Amino acid sequence: MKHHKRERKFGRVARQRTALLRSLARSLILHGKIETTEAKAKELRPFIEKLVTMGNKKTLASRRMISSRLGEENLASKKLVDEIAPKYKDREGGYTRITKTGVSGHDARKNAVIEFV
Repeated sequence: MKHHKRERKFGRVARQRTALLRSLARSLILHGKIETTEAKAKELRPFIEKLVTMGNKKTLASRRMISSRLGEENLASKKLVDEIAPKYKDREGGYTRITKTGVSGHDARKNAVIEFV
């Protein structure tokens, strides 16, 4: 039974899902806005919001945790802690916005744009 199973699987095994989320999170941090499917955007939102909340602490432990969650990507973790997280210091969550953009023409999947507020 599927009671209380929240995460989407995307037809991938666990390591591929982790790689997908890391890749989407890095792209969002570096570019500020990405276009993806609605399901991937909804799955990315809690992942990235937890990272921003960790980035607000600005301790060595939080930097290392962010770096490990993003897959040892120094540029993205540094930008998150030094540029993005300070903008949301006084905000208690809700750092991202998902905007639905319609359906893809060839496979009828729902697309969305996820961006920092």
